[in-house]
Amino acid sequence: MQYKILVQFHIPEIEEEYEAYIPINKTIGEVSNLLLRVIREKYNTFAEGSDIKMYDKYTYKVYRENDLVRNTGIKNGSELIVIS
Repeated sequence: MQYKILVQFHIPEIEEEYEAYIPINKTIGEVSNLLLRVIREKYNTFAEGSDIKMYDKYTYKVYRENDLVRNTGIKNGSELIVIS
């Protein structure tokens, strides 16, 4: 798992938390889209066309869609809040 990191996603709208390995060579937008698909399939929430935002649970830093995960400071054990 050299090119993936384990992060925890907190999703207040569905009151759930998930841990997932995310690739460090993908953008935040790509990771968001993957997460959005999983949430839609499981919970039938987050309407089509809606975007989600991710930010750090402790520093409240908002991550931009075009940022590569490896350049954001996200690391193993990071906790991210996901909102629509």
